[in-house]
Amino acid sequence: HPSYHHRNSIQQLELHQRKAALIVPAFETLHYRLTFPKSKAELLSMLDMGSLYTFRYHVWPKGHAPTDYAKWRTATVPYRVAWQPDFEPYVVVRQDCPKYDQRFVGFGWNKVSHIMELDAQEYELLVLPNAFMIHMPHAPSFDISKFRLSAGYRGCLQTLREEFHQDLSRRYGAAALKYLTAERSL
Repeated sequence: HPSYHHRNSIQQLELHQRKAALIVPAFETLHYRLTFPKSKAELLSMLDMGSLYTFRYHVWPKGHAPTDYAKWRTATVPYRVAWQPDFEPYVVVRQDCPKYDQRFVGFGWNKVSHIMELDAQEYELLVLPNAFMIHMPHAPSFDISKFRLSAGYRGCLQTLREEFHQDLSRRYGAAALKYLTAERSL
């Protein structure tokens, strides 16, 4: 039973004794009708046949590249990955983890800022070897349309990002510099 298996492998990580964010590798399909794969092996063959892609592969590969899908293909145990700019994986975390920053409502930077905060607090970013999720196609959200169409919206987001970076520097000192440097070099 898959959910039992997941629970078991998660329990073995002894999360109550460590700070970890469990990354669920994300994939997507362009088909509105998809038979959800019953196993990792089935998912990998769908990937190889081109009926699935790694999430946002065509539009925003940076968001999920650090998951290291090539490594995931053959992984049998959770593996650690390093934070990289714009990383926004889907994670499973304990309830006492830092909350999402409420400045980032709507489209843009909610997951990115959350992962940054987890990394600043020295959470291990662990990719689960047998878990996966699949994003199904849907109409664009109202917020992403605003982001695309409104320079004002993008300008506000930029201001909030800068504010967020300043807050990180205040809270985590020199350790937070890597986020700023990464941002500047983009």
